[in-house]
Amino acid sequence: MKIVDVVCAKGRTGFYFDDQRAIKAGAAHDGFTYIGKPITDGFKAVRQAGEAVSVMIILEDGQIAYGDCAAVQYSGAGGRDPLFLAEDFIPVIEKMIKPRLVGRELNSFKQLAEEVDNLHDDAGKRIHTALRYGVTQAILDAVAKAKKQLMCEVIADEYNTRVSDEEIAIFTQSGDDRYNNVDKMIIKHAEVLPHGLINNVKEKLGEDGELLLEYVGWLRDRVAKLKTTADYAPVLHIDVYGTIGLAFNNDVDRIVAYFRQLEKAAAPLKLRIEGPVDVEEREKQIAVLAEITARLHKENIKVEIVADEWCNTFEDIKDFADKGAGDMLQIKTPDLGGINNIIEAVLYCKQKGVGAYQGGTCNETNRSAEVCVHVAMATQPAQMLAKPGMGVDEGYMIVYNEMQRILAVRKSRKSGK
Repeated sequence: MKIVDVVCAKGRTGFYFDDQRAIKAGAAHDGFTYIGKPITDGFKAVRQAGEAVSVMIILEDGQIAYGDCAAVQYSGAGGRDPLFLAEDFIPVIEKMIKPRLVGRELNSFKQLAEEVDNLHDDAGKRIHTALRYGVTQAILDAVAKAKKQLMCEVIADEYNTRVSDEEIAIFTQSGDDRYNNVDKMIIKHAEVLPHGLINNVKEKLGEDGELLLEYVGWLRDRVAKLKTTADYAPVLHIDVYGTIGLAFNNDVDRIVAYFRQLEKAAAPLKLRIEGPVDVEEREKQIAVLAEITARLHKENIKVEIVADEWCNTFEDIKDFADKGAGDMLQIKTPDLGGINNIIEAVLYCKQKGVGAYQGGTCNETNRSAEVCVHVAMATQPAQMLAKPGMGVDEGYMIVYNEMQRILAVRKSRKSGK
């Protein structure tokens, strides 16, 4: 089965592009947007509409496969590629990618995906992660349609894995509505919650961490009050965007002591803290996360550290895993470029005994989320993100329902019905 055409359409994402540097510098909320001037290159406002490019691959039998190019909410921060605007990058697809795909046989996802993932522009720079992300999604769908398989089955065949017969734990994120949205998560029995979006010391963490301590205690009590089954005990996973480091001047002794307080506030629930510090440089980030992780283990403080900032590419993930920089690594799917890298990253973390969190961003699309479910089902990470959006219901629905479709189809095939 050959590719006969590649067609692009501009799209919207499930959230927004936010200038993280401007927010950390004190940009204040004004309704749903922010007051102040952007700092990161490419931004025209601190918050602006998220954009995507839908890439459609036309097969010679008329079938249409597609994937969506999307970039993270905090584009341009933490060592990431710059802001992804559709009108800037559709011409790149037309010029550089379409000619390489039209006429190609759809025999191997891995081969075509790696070829696209390694494309460089005229200046010798690797093409934007969002392009690699969306085009490889479309290639996976195209190979699956050509072979009359599910996308997860193509991955399992080519990477010698086994498609899960059980659900992967789904991690839901609250956005700034970190109280009402938690109720939604508990009602739906989300396995991991709430993300929390703790991205400001004064307003959300507290100068001495007191606001987060209060919130963790509230989470513990709210789960106990609203749960409808005795065995429901979700993992508390909170992303603090480096604010603990800011509040405690990156003093590891003070940070470790604070984690002991957090552990007690969460008990009996398990607690994970994502991005406790952000020291604005990759090697220093690895070193400090490794130090914090080791100290928590040594002192038997049962709070897991999750790496995020500066852990962007497959090479980053290998380095963080090799050096013990976190108990769990977020594999932030758009940041890795081709979804072939996501597959490899999950498998590498599992090989190294590090928790694999197949994440992503609220700023993706329904399609990229669906494809990511297939990646998760074929590689079996510890958890995957409900996405896109910050409203809980929509992202959870998209991920949960695609997971259930995969399970039902495969079960039906096995039973012969």
